[in-house]
Amino acid sequence: MNSFEQAQQDVQALSRKPGNDVLLKLYALYKQGTAGDVSGDRPGSFDFVGGAKYDAWAQLRGMSQEDAQREYVTLVATLKAHS
Repeated sequence: MNSFEQAQQDVQALSRKPGNDVLLKLYALYKQGTAGDVSGDRPGSFDFVGGAKYDAWAQLRGMSQEDAQREYVTLVATLKAHS
């Protein structure tokens, strides 16, 4: 198991749920790290959660999948240290 896969498991076991901003960052880094740049249309204006997720992911456009995975691992490690 590589460090990115381990971090995916570790984030599920955190003793405290991160705030929404951190959750969006985790989501965006995960998506960028696994799928690359955002694709498809932004969800409609009544899908607030979907729109926020799309926007967070879109902000990472151009970041390599490897860099996104490294940032994800670092963020999860920080969360583990503070939980």
